[in-house]
This record gives sequence, C-alpha cells and structure tokens, in this order.
Amino acid sequence: MASKKADGGKEQAAGGFTLGDVTKLVDALEDSDVRSLLWTRGGEKIVIRRGPAPAGVAAAPAAVAPLHVAAAVAAPVPAPVVAGAAPKAAEKAPEKPGHVVTSPFVGTFYRAPSPDSPAFADVGTVVKKGQVLCIVEAMKLMNEIEAEVDGKITEIFVLNATPVEFGEKLFRIEPA
Repeated sequence: MASKKADGGKEQAAGGFTLGDVTKLVDALEDSDVRSLLWTRGGEKIVIRRGPAPAGVAAAPAAVAPLHVAAAVAAPVPAPVVAGAAPKAAEKAPEKPGHVVTSPFVGTFYRAPSPDSPAFADVGTVVKKGQVLCIVEAMKLMNEIEAEVDGKITEIFVLNATPVEFGEKLFRIEPA
C-alpha cells in the first residue's frame, strides 16, 4: 500500500485514511460495546475486532456490523463515542438501594460453616454489624465475611461453593 505525506505532515494512505483517522476510530471504540467494525473509504477498508467472538453467535456480528458501518460512514468520527456512552449510562441507572457487601479477595464462597450446617444468613434475615454472613476460602484459609451495617439482607448474588473474584458482589443489605 502506497503512502504519502498529507497536509500537516501526517502520513496518509492512498485511499484517504490517515493515521489520525485510525487512531481516533480505535479510541472511540475502546469506550463502546462495539466488538467489530468494518469501514470502507475509497478503495481501502479498515477492519477492527476486539476480544474473542461470543460463543454461539459467530454469524450475528457479521450481519450487524454493516448496519453500524453505514451509520459510521455518514456520521463524523466522534459519533461512535456518543452511541457507546448511552448503553453504559443505562446499565448503571437501575442500581437498587442498600449496602453491597463485596468479596475482599479471590476465593470460594460458602454460605454455611459446613455442608450439613444451616446458612449463616438468607434473604430476609435481619443482621447486625459484625455478624458473620459467609465464609470465603482463600488458599486453604477460611475467612469470615461480616456485615458492615445493621439491616435486612435483600439479595444474595453468589451461589454456594462457587468461586468469587476480588470486589465481586456477595450480599445487598437494606439498612435498618
């Protein structure tokens, strides 16, 4: 592919894409949920793919991408940023009230001290600050996770005996 210097010293491909165009496009897509983009200008095309393709949906992105490409070609480069920002705002809007207890480290979540014991707490249980809610096993150590506020448990986010990550939501407590 031949290249030449465009005005301002920017390198430009023969078809009209500048390095700045490509950089702006990549930056705009980083903050969006778009996984694949095909953009054609002149005789050249740019294909950008992020992350692995979702399992079982291999044909869907190829069918959806041309629709987004038509909108991207007609609109200025910043348009994908605006389109990508709307879904993220919508995802954060429906936050429920209450205090969320998160895992302080990576490990395995257990709701009871042993398989034949009752759970420390269930949905609807009224708990006091400092009361044990669960155990997270990390490196063969059993770590008790305590309630950080007085209140009633309204949600349990994790199934018993499943792995949890640092910062993962465990419980939602509605303060009393």
